[in-house]
Amino acid sequence: MIKAIDVHAHISTAPWHRSTRKFVEAMRVYYRTEQPVKAEDEMAQDFIRARVKGCIIAWDAEAGTGEPKTPNDYIADLVRKYPEAYAGGWAMVDPWKGQMALQEIERAIKELKLLGVKFQQSAQAFFPDDHRFYPIWDLCQSLGVPVQFHTGTTGLGAGCPGGLGVKLKYTKPIPHLDDVAADFPRLTIIACHVSWPWQEEMLAVLLHKANVVMETSGWAPKYFPESLKREINGRLQDKVMFGSDYPVLTHERLFREFEAEGYKAEVLEKIYLKNPQRILGIKV
Repeated sequence: MIKAIDVHAHISTAPWHRSTRKFVEAMRVYYRTEQPVKAEDEMAQDFIRARVKGCIIAWDAEAGTGEPKTPNDYIADLVRKYPEAYAGGWAMVDPWKGQMALQEIERAIKELKLLGVKFQQSAQAFFPDDHRFYPIWDLCQSLGVPVQFHTGTTGLGAGCPGGLGVKLKYTKPIPHLDDVAADFPRLTIIACHVSWPWQEEMLAVLLHKANVVMETSGWAPKYFPESLKREINGRLQDKVMFGSDYPVLTHERLFREFEAEGYKAEVLEKIYLKNPQRILGIKV
């Protein structure tokens, strides 16, 4: 029986390591975990053993990092090949590619049947509320698919001189995410991670904008601030989804810590399964 849907999981196979090779060492130090290259079967077994259905993510930050992408087709192929491990996949498109970005988003949704589109603004070096990118949000709203935005700090370049060029300013919730949510009220926006150091800003946006939800990946639950824990257990219990940021945090650790933090059983059931099923339309 499936325990959870993981709405934010990266991959651990060779294409991911090629796409993020300049950041691998910093990520290893930041998360204090080894991140070996795994075979596709081995990666799928990580999810199956944990009783998790993952939503795995492509990667395209060519303009911002100069590194090669992990194609959307590769993610769609993995989802088709391992249905027992994955509930779906997220497209990723470099927003600086203009008309090509729009065409790729439409193809990824209509032909590849991916769930939606993920953006990592620090890696891709753009502000979501820059009106040059508004055609992207308009298209996603028209297609009826959700968009993931990275919020808060990142392990990419953490602890390195100059952060390897990665700038945190792009992932501040107010005004950059809040403006997009206001201007595209039919667009479901998923705020990735727990938004540190702007957690209070993110809570304000979540409580104010009905079309904004969050997922909890990349942050150990025992380190969640008290204000976030209180809102998850209360007003935000229908707007929070489980995410891991696999492979940097294991599902086993995340489950253990979530279940040690005093959340109500019915709230954990929503976070693990009910909310992602309702918000993303996933059937398990």
